[in-house]
Amino acid sequence: MRIVFMGTPDFSVPVLEALVEAGHDIAAVYCQPPRPAGRGKKDRPTPVHARAEALGLEVRHPVSLKTTEAQAEFAALNAEVAVVVAYGLLLPQAVLDAPEHGCLNIHASLLPRWRGAAPIHRAIMSGDTETGICIMQMEAGLDTGPVLLRSATPIGAEETTAALHDRLSDMGAELIVEALVKLPDLVAEPQPEDGVTYATKIDKSEARIDWTCPAEDVDRQIRGLSPFPGAWTEIDGQRVKILASRLIEAEGLAGQVLDDALTVACGSGAVSLLRLQRAGKGAQDAETFQRGFPVAQGTQL
Repeated sequence: MRIVFMGTPDFSVPVLEALVEAGHDIAAVYCQPPRPAGRGKKDRPTPVHARAEALGLEVRHPVSLKTTEAQAEFAALNAEVAVVVAYGLLLPQAVLDAPEHGCLNIHASLLPRWRGAAPIHRAIMSGDTETGICIMQMEAGLDTGPVLLRSATPIGAEETTAALHDRLSDMGAELIVEALVKLPDLVAEPQPEDGVTYATKIDKSEARIDWTCPAEDVDRQIRGLSPFPGAWTEIDGQRVKILASRLIEAEGLAGQVLDDALTVACGSGAVSLLRLQRAGKGAQDAETFQRGFPVAQGTQL
């Protein structure tokens, strides 16, 4: 099929690669514009931009699709369908209507649960045991469109957002290729009105760990915010990100380190800190971290 691809971050790259490998004609790739990054603050292309150029595809990065000119340029591509995954711009109705088969969105949740910006983070932070991918026919509302295909997957007991992100990205790539093959025969099912939840954007203010919370909540916070922005705590006056954890059956004063293996008591229960990162340092497993920055039993976080 003749496709316009619209995506920006790492999550979108495997989808683009899968569409190319499946033999589809990519008329153009739309992504967010390059932005200043790194120490030199030089403009850096997004992951999709870089990969599309490496594949020899035309790349466009308008700051908006609301202008008549931008919409005319999009329509002139004469695409049969647009595939959208974590693009980052709202699509006006004129853009949604331009392709013959409209615009298909790859969304990383089992809609209507977790519409919005951060479905992977929120699923883990809320203790969901299952999530998945939906191929949705886009409409003007926020992730409100009917669903063409869906695929579910369990969330592992120690899975972080980083790990689940990569797994769902691969699932989305497989599912959109299947959806395009079956597109003429697929029936779009409206989302039920019951069970709608919204995955609001992660705010850095959510990242500080409150050790008086139950261990289950602390563990979900750590895994859900890993790697970014990273749940954090203070150890001997230094801010330390906690990037992986495991629930432990132990009790103690909330925030107290219970042993040399970095088991920390919570309001109820405890967590074992598996991966940590000091400011300006790389992430380390607990044993390596303890050698360079020893945290003694009894330390209060």
